[in-house]
Amino acid sequence: MEEESSTGSNAVWAMAFVVIVAIIAGVVYYSGVLKTGPKKDVDIKITTPAAPPASNPPPASAPPANR
Repeated sequence: MEEESSTGSNAVWAMAFVVIVAIIAGVVYYSGVLKTGPKKDVDIKITTPAAPPASNPPPASAPPANR
């Protein structure tokens, strides 16, 4: 009699395994682990204005530099 009930039990366990694997695959897919989109490289060029030449005196409105 043991053999008769094991077939049904095996089917239940097989279906449970399929459902668990499907849930795990869905979580992994929707979390973005498997999604590989195009890599976006952003080229940023940062420039700063040139410093005034050292030979020019500071403007009259500027406070004197503390040294």
